[in-house]
Amino acid sequence: MSKYILKRLANMVIVILVVMVLSFLVTHIMPGDPVRMMLGDLAGEKQIADMKSQLGLDKNIFVQFFSWIGNVFKGDFGQSIFLHQPVKKVIFSRVEPTFFLALIGEFIGIFVGIPLGIIAAIKHKTWVDESVMGIALLGVSIPSFWLSLIFILIFGVDLRWFPVCGYKQISEVGMGFIKYLILPGIILGIMQIGLISRMTRSSMLDVLNEDYIRTARCKGIPQKIVIFRHALKNAMIPIITVIGFSMATLLGGTWVIETVFNIPGTGSLAISSIMKRDYPVIQGSIIFTALIYVIVNLITDISYIFVNPRIREK
Repeated sequence: MSKYILKRLANMVIVILVVMVLSFLVTHIMPGDPVRMMLGDLAGEKQIADMKSQLGLDKNIFVQFFSWIGNVFKGDFGQSIFLHQPVKKVIFSRVEPTFFLALIGEFIGIFVGIPLGIIAAIKHKTWVDESVMGIALLGVSIPSFWLSLIFILIFGVDLRWFPVCGYKQISEVGMGFIKYLILPGIILGIMQIGLISRMTRSSMLDVLNEDYIRTARCKGIPQKIVIFRHALKNAMIPIITVIGFSMATLLGGTWVIETVFNIPGTGSLAISSIMKRDYPVIQGSIIFTALIYVIVNLITDISYIFVNPRIREK
């Protein structure tokens, strides 16, 4: 088991190092000059040169890279060019809404998607199966921005049940923060239901055709025990994989949803930083997203051990 975990940790380190290099290179080959954008079209060449010198953007790209990566290893991701704050502070100030939004969306996806997938597998090739898969296909196919606008129009403008945009932190309104995340959370949940239910159905169908399931039924074991103790447990690894991947995606930043609902999360921060060519924040956002992915992936891999004990021997 320890060997298995150490191998995954080693892979994490390699992935993060590669992402760090790529994040630096990508931001420096992007079109546009952040200094010109910051100073405006009327700025003179001397002003631009002085600002570049102040930000260290006038140095050789290799010097910039080694200076930047050295600071990153010390936990210093630099200063935001436009926000004039440390990158770490900027990103962490945006984590709260993204974190809770991801939890709400994933919670809905798991507790609706898995039961729907099980029902579809049990009722395979019936109208129930087709209906569930139709719902799942809609959840995956409908553009999230279009669904967001429909929800805003119905539940925000017409019925006035929920705020249509913005977010207030827990420190300001306590548990009242949830009302700002219900609409976007439901939309994310609908998308996750589609993914999770389809994978649950597919994985359950593979397991339900196994010999040990037929043997358990022949022994007269109740259907519920066969489904939940024998079939679902052995079908969980692909389901956990999809849940882990979708959770990492949501935690990394729900870019479209946050933009439509004007939620100040990590996704909207990344988009605004890209538009302004704020190199330090873009690099920090890429590394932050990569960290989320590798950490969630590690947790997912470790969870396999408890679902399938044979993995401990690898």
